[in-house]
Amino acid sequence: MRIPLPAVLREERQFALLFAGQALSTLGDRVTFVALPFAVLAIGGTAADVGWVIAAATVPFLLFTLVGGVWADRLPRHRVMLVSDVVRCGTQVVAATLLAGGDARVWHLVALMAIFGTADAFFSPALAGLVPLTVRPERLQEANALRGLVMSAGLVAGPALAGGLVVAFGPGGALAADAATFAVSAVFLARLRPRAGAPERAGDFLAELRDGFRAVRSRSWVWSTLTATAVYHLVVLPSVFVLGPVLAERELGGASGWAVVVAAFGVGSIVGDVVALRWRPGRPLLVAAAALAVGSCQALIIGGGGSLAVIAVLEGVTGVAVSLCFTLWETALQTHIPEGSLSRVTSFDLLVTVGSMPVGMALAGPAADAFGLHPTLAVMTLVGVPSALALFAVRGVRRLSAVAEPGT
Repeated sequence: MRIPLPAVLREERQFALLFAGQALSTLGDRVTFVALPFAVLAIGGTAADVGWVIAAATVPFLLFTLVGGVWADRLPRHRVMLVSDVVRCGTQVVAATLLAGGDARVWHLVALMAIFGTADAFFSPALAGLVPLTVRPERLQEANALRGLVMSAGLVAGPALAGGLVVAFGPGGALAADAATFAVSAVFLARLRPRAGAPERAGDFLAELRDGFRAVRSRSWVWSTLTATAVYHLVVLPSVFVLGPVLAERELGGASGWAVVVAAFGVGSIVGDVVALRWRPGRPLLVAAAALAVGSCQALIIGGGGSLAVIAVLEGVTGVAVSLCFTLWETALQTHIPEGSLSRVTSFDLLVTVGSMPVGMALAGPAADAFGLHPTLAVMTLVGVPSALALFAVRGVRRLSAVAEPGT
């Protein structure tokens, strides 16, 4: 039986090229996320060393993402992404070679992941700005939903694939597989011919950075939604990544029970992306705000005392909401932010949201120790849900339409 391709892949050849490379690369990233800790442990590293290696990728990303946004608005974005892919491919090849030869040390992995994170800081803002140059406006949400679908599927399939690769070929083999995905992505990017964007320029860096911040500050729908999503990453997600496993160990049967909850969320995320493929609401940020409020209930769901089955089903519902929210948010930015500023605005988004997560994760554990696990989860909900609902009071959020209008 032949499965029909989504219309955006049939009709938008440039996006199809971009999507083909990124789909495989996204899966490779999910493999690395699982394989990297095992690589550290395989060379005699400790749990603290695992943290250092992961932080080595995260910290440079946060330090350089604003720089990446400026450069992605200056230069052809697919060329910026191509260089980033080549650099990240190289880091994974070196890491895989060192691991395979038994020569890897923790400091090697720290240094390589720092280079990886720096290159990633240039890639992500460029990708957000490139998608609108490869697809017609009426297909933009469909394109973002399709990318989201791949990321959600990767959350489900990636760990299983990573486990198989680590068992069969060791952590080095898994990292080598990721390197191959970056090489494939680079090949597709080299073939890409997107529509012309803003002309190349070489202005004052700080002035361009200020212009990007002004583009955020001057639009109430941007800064208010950015604030709400930052609260979600700061307050709600730590309930999933930090406190959820702790509660599962105490009340839900341990790792196997938690795996059911995580899988349910992943399946819900896939459903949410499928919904976004089909449905284009007239007031996208109103729908996104409602979806974010549903997604922000995760702390209450996890800590509400329900059975494993009830928690899994409700987490599946939040997965639908979270995927729909962020697809609509990304599409709104790409629709209403001028193309020449889009990567800089995205870099501020990435800085605030990605930067909020480590802070929230660092605070979640001590808060639970001090006030109790269930009370902490309840407070997380009392902060997260109203922050999302507050978006309904913002005029710019209520008025923003699915199509570009002057003055948004």
